Amino acid sequence: QVQLVESGGGLVQAGGSLRLSCTASGLTFYNYAMGWFRQAPGKEREFVTAITWSGSNTLYADSVKGRFTISRDNAKNTVYLQMNSLKPEDTAVYYCAGRYGSLPVDAYAYPHWGQGTQVTVSS
Repeated sequence: QVQLVESGGGLVQAGGSLRLSCTASGLTFYNYAMGWFRQAPGKEREFVTAITWSGSNTLYADSVKGRFTISRDNAKNTVYLQMNSLKPEDTAVYYCAGRYGSLPVDAYAYPHWGQGTQVTVSS
């Protein structure tokens, strides 16, 4: 079965940086788009960013544009989320997700999900 495993979460002060990783097993990333979503306590899961298999196209939520960067290394079946200038409102559980084809922003369009990794940003 497909497995996605996130790592790299933790506690950081506002203005700091974290780099999340998501490694896939059980599938290849060929023609698979990958995305990152996050969910804060009491809130709905929201779109953060997504990237095509080739890396030629990316999408970012307005709230993270200019601060977060998504990238991928297909040889390692891994997608990354570099998070800079972190804010307390970035605190959430971050999930990676995968799907074949295009880059929807709807969580339900992604059939493959990781277990999530906690990111906490203190003020």
